Amino acid sequence: MSSPELAVQALYLSHHGWLNAWLRARLGNAADAADLAQDTFVRLLQRSERPELKAPRAFLRTIARGLVIDHWRREEIERAYLQAIAHLPEAETPGAETRALVIELLEGIARMLEGLKPKVRQAFLLAQCEGLTHKQIAAQMGLSLRSVERYVADALYHCYMLRYAD
Repeated sequence: MSSPELAVQALYLSHHGWLNAWLRARLGNAADAADLAQDTFVRLLQRSERPELKAPRAFLRTIARGLVIDHWRREEIERAYLQAIAHLPEAETPGAETRALVIELLEGIARMLEGLKPKVRQAFLLAQCEGLTHKQIAAQMGLSLRSVERYVADALYHCYMLRYAD
């Protein structure tokens, strides 16, 4: 084992129990807490640089907090998707594999739109998902046409930069 891996192993041995308890208190679910505790240490192993940790619990809590937010977002997306397809006849209901793929896709979209201001996100979603024209969006949101054009352009640029900029 390399030195960075040994450092993560030592961190795991010293703080895994504490992190698991911290996550269990936030999630109210031992299984999800155990999964996210493991994911926290996996994230550490995947990092290219290993920072000097003066406050290892604060560092672990920061990583775990992000994973908890992702977990809650996924649950919210999954709940909304299941509600959306609940009215479908059983023959048209997507199978488990399709549902998992759709939820993964929706999560990716949610992550891409996460950094947008609410009005920018709303204008973009009205254009892309509802198929509204910029003029219709302006009327619905009570904005000028120019603002809507700028918001949609900003959202497109944001998505482009997340997708292609490195």
